[in-house]
Amino acid sequence: MSVLEQLKKASTVVADTGDFNLIKEFQPTDATTNPSLILAASKMGDYSKLIDQAEDTLRLALDRLCVVFGIEILNIIPGRVSTEVDARLSFDTEASVERALNIIKMYEKEGVSKERILIKLASTWEGIQAAKILEQKHGVHCNLTLMFNFEQAVACAEAGVTLISPFVGRIMDWYAKNTDQKKYDRNDDPGVKSVTKIYNYYKKYDYKTQVMGASFRSTEEIKGLVGCDLLTISPALLKELSKENEEAPTVLSKEKAKNLEIPKITVDEKTYRFALNEDAMATEKLAEGIRNFAKDARSLEKLIEEKL
Repeated sequence: MSVLEQLKKASTVVADTGDFNLIKEFQPTDATTNPSLILAASKMGDYSKLIDQAEDTLRLALDRLCVVFGIEILNIIPGRVSTEVDARLSFDTEASVERALNIIKMYEKEGVSKERILIKLASTWEGIQAAKILEQKHGVHCNLTLMFNFEQAVACAEAGVTLISPFVGRIMDWYAKNTDQKKYDRNDDPGVKSVTKIYNYYKKYDYKTQVMGASFRSTEEIKGLVGCDLLTISPALLKELSKENEEAPTVLSKEKAKNLEIPKITVDEKTYRFALNEDAMATEKLAEGIRNFAKDARSLEKLIEEKL
């Protein structure tokens, strides 16, 4: 049995791509998208026709393009697709809620239930509050992305969000760049340790929020998180996992977490902001992630504008 087959028995495997052909190849349960992935896919000749389905204003067209990709992906997978709210709204709670509801309406107009959609929002304080409103008031499920910090995760759990996406590889990238240690294995990788801490805390205190490890740089990181609720993996790493045949034992479990001594904390806005300020890695990677997603959103708009 390949590592990928073993992984599917312990965790829900999610494809981290906008390429439909690769999703078909690896048959994941769910799929995630973001502006960067959709931009990459939109430049492929096979998918250029989807841009033609854009509407006549850029804001609506950008959301519409994300929805069109989402619908195509949902035709392939049995589960849910994550669709991202424009990263330029990461510090605007009200506007994020409005755009998220608009995205849900677009899906529903095409006959897609909101139960199959996860609205992706950056894990800023404002993004978390938007998710809280969407979950509690509108019954819209959210995926909080660009997560690098324990307090971000606790704030999300307390807000009752459906799912979080801690970025394993980007955490490791920062430590490799900014400390003397340049190489890590699954036991000392700071990204793996971050997700492990969050997972154990959630299971210890019975939070409903699920943990989806994301942004992997190697199969070694993935094998360090077998048993995590979900793992979203790029096609390149899915291919590697399908070819590897070593034993991949379950590392994370609710039973193990319940036996750990973990102090419970509460994260309000002041706690959140100070904790983020104290964490140079999380502050830098969150800001960088928002900038890059915003940049790719602008590139997508340019692509649509050229078509219009």
